[in-house]
Amino acid sequence: MKPMTSILATALALTAAGATAEGELNLYSSRHYDTDERLYSDFTEQTGITINRIEGKADELIARMEAEGDNSPVDVFLTVDTVRITRAKDLGLLQSIDSPVLESAIPAYLQDDDNQWFAFSQRARILFYDKNDVANPPMTYQDLAKPEYAGMVCIRSSSNVYTQNIVAALTAHLGEDAAADWAKGVVANFARDPQGGDTDQLRGIVSGECDIAMSNTYYFARALRRDVSDLSDSIDTIGWVFPNQDDIGAHMNISGGGVAVNAPNKDNAVKFLEYLASEQAQEYFSAGNDEYPAVPGVGLAPSVAALGIFRPDAIALSDIADNIAAAQTILNEAGWK
Repeated sequence: MKPMTSILATALALTAAGATAEGELNLYSSRHYDTDERLYSDFTEQTGITINRIEGKADELIARMEAEGDNSPVDVFLTVDTVRITRAKDLGLLQSIDSPVLESAIPAYLQDDDNQWFAFSQRARILFYDKNDVANPPMTYQDLAKPEYAGMVCIRSSSNVYTQNIVAALTAHLGEDAAADWAKGVVANFARDPQGGDTDQLRGIVSGECDIAMSNTYYFARALRRDVSDLSDSIDTIGWVFPNQDDIGAHMNISGGGVAVNAPNKDNAVKFLEYLASEQAQEYFSAGNDEYPAVPGVGLAPSVAALGIFRPDAIALSDIADNIAAAQTILNEAGWK
């Protein structure tokens, strides 16, 4: 990821180079995966459109888009969660687009109701456990709050968007009162105060600091595909559960993108989003970054397929977005640090 000074310099360079030049695309992205380079180079090779890219934290990029206003050079905004892409829409930073390609390729529940953004890849947020210590792992998200798992759970902080998303989804499914009771029960079962990223939760199982953890699937699949320090060597001791297979299904986090409201190269922006929905790009989301494609029927990388078949939660992402504020209140009142 580029530091802010680099972001500033690149933004100035985009403007100076003439953002309206034919054959260009100006991209602001909070995706920080080296493997995405293949996506960008393939798009340029196929279309001749040059991608000028700024990478940074989503909140920084949103603030930059606000500050730039009508003069913003950005054409496409990509982010790794529902919270930030919805925030960009709510701030009036995206625009509706008409793309039969996207509307037909991406399932309706993975699209914004106003066609201002679309999901392009997914990660299931599931439960992992120590096979040596946990004979009866939790089979649902609700189970994670049961007293029998007291002192066993490692999970992300309340400020993390993945935590906010799962609580928002449970709020949409169960109602605010039930979600609040669940959050309090999970807090009571913490093995430690929330800390670190998803890989750190999995490492907590290996180190014995916790017996159960919640993580996105691609962090675990990555450790199956290549060496991840303090995880891959002991990965055989970790089991996993896709929760709620008899009812709501496993919660899915997404990477998504939309066309900026003042995009100087709108046609190129739409072409780029349509490319992300192509079979080639969708396969690379899986092969390059251990994610699940958003387009049904696209093949999975071996590391992803190894996790098995499951039922995903097909809740509309707009319903999750509508409950983010309630989720933040629930987390605060539960004492979820």
